[in-house]
Amino acid sequence: MALDRMLHRTAGGRSVAAMAIEIDAFKQLEQRHDRAAVEQVLRIVGERLQDGLRGDDALSRLDGPCFGIALVSDHKLDLDSVIQLGQRLQQAVSDPIEIGEAQVYATVSVGFALALRLQQPGGTELLQAATLALIEAQRRGAATIRSYSRAMQHRISTRNNLCDEISAALDRGDLTAYYQPQVSIRDGRITGVEALARWHHPDRGLIPPAEFLPVIEQAGLMGRLGEIMVQDGLNALRLWDAAGLSVPQVAVNFSQSELADPKLIDRLAWELDRFDLSPDRLVIEVLETVVAHRLEDVVVRNLSGLAGLGCRLDLDDFGTGHAAITSIRRFSIQRIKIDRSFVSRIDTDPEQQKMVSAILTMADRLGIETLAEGVETQAEREMLARLGCGHVQGFGIARPMPRPETEAWLRSFEAQPRRAV
Repeated sequence: MALDRMLHRTAGGRSVAAMAIEIDAFKQLEQRHDRAAVEQVLRIVGERLQDGLRGDDALSRLDGPCFGIALVSDHKLDLDSVIQLGQRLQQAVSDPIEIGEAQVYATVSVGFALALRLQQPGGTELLQAATLALIEAQRRGAATIRSYSRAMQHRISTRNNLCDEISAALDRGDLTAYYQPQVSIRDGRITGVEALARWHHPDRGLIPPAEFLPVIEQAGLMGRLGEIMVQDGLNALRLWDAAGLSVPQVAVNFSQSELADPKLIDRLAWELDRFDLSPDRLVIEVLETVVAHRLEDVVVRNLSGLAGLGCRLDLDDFGTGHAAITSIRRFSIQRIKIDRSFVSRIDTDPEQQKMVSAILTMADRLGIETLAEGVETQAEREMLARLGCGHVQGFGIARPMPRPETEAWLRSFEAQPRRAV
């Protein structure tokens, strides 16, 4: 291959690199257009990439919407120069592509590997490293560029090992719900808990959610995890009710893939009936990015159906996903959760105060409750109270805890004199 020839010509591959480039959201493109139109897009993207290369570089079409590029230079290739080339190629592809009377806007993600960063840089190994970098880029979102490193190889290896283990871990019950209390600012009473997934690995101990949640999504097991969170959460409510503890509701996060399940409403209705709990005890937490710009699909119908069933809907990470006010009203959102990024330093930052005040005013006008996430200090709580926020949640109240520890915390909290937060 071209990479092998380049490596053979250059001393130690100091001036050789490989790129792997893939068209973003290609499956959606195939769903919207016929085969001839898709092939036209692939051809034009390939031509634009070729036009953006230098004389000695080589472009080839790989599988599907993926292209490989062999880069060679008279000088040493470094990270900055290859990143700049990747950005130029992205810009070259970004112009609209005419397909009949329609226009297609294509973006590409880029992974690259410098031969200098590989211990034994052969052409095949270099392209494989660039492909790994492309996979990492795509995990970050569309039109992203990533460079290969040995640390990346270690992360991918670790993630692949976890992927092999995750199904058995779910079956064994190694993944369970931890609970983080939510408290009313006005009177200090417990208004609910959020169920958060935690994985107790037999060798590694507690694995952070940021590490295992992408693995579960990659394995297509988010629905199974969601079932566990709902069952654990409803069972906890039932046990706390029997113990005389007042926890009005449990909030469970639902991914977009779970919300797209046509059987979701029937399944949740069955679970609520099994635990003998009314639907308003279950809060469905939905990311703002899920509801933004949606028109009509299974997710829309499920959210409407869950609201009709009597479940409560919380809009999570509000302020990060560009959901319109019309979306908030349309989906019967009952509470917005103000993202931690707006809460941090709110006691000292006037701009943060203005942003949160605007959110709270909007919510008040719409008759929607508010909860501030990630509250860590007494000063933050006091400022949120002054601004008129309704509920708070975060390490400053309590960390997520297993159910027995949560029960002990609830008893201790209820034994204290009730006061505004």
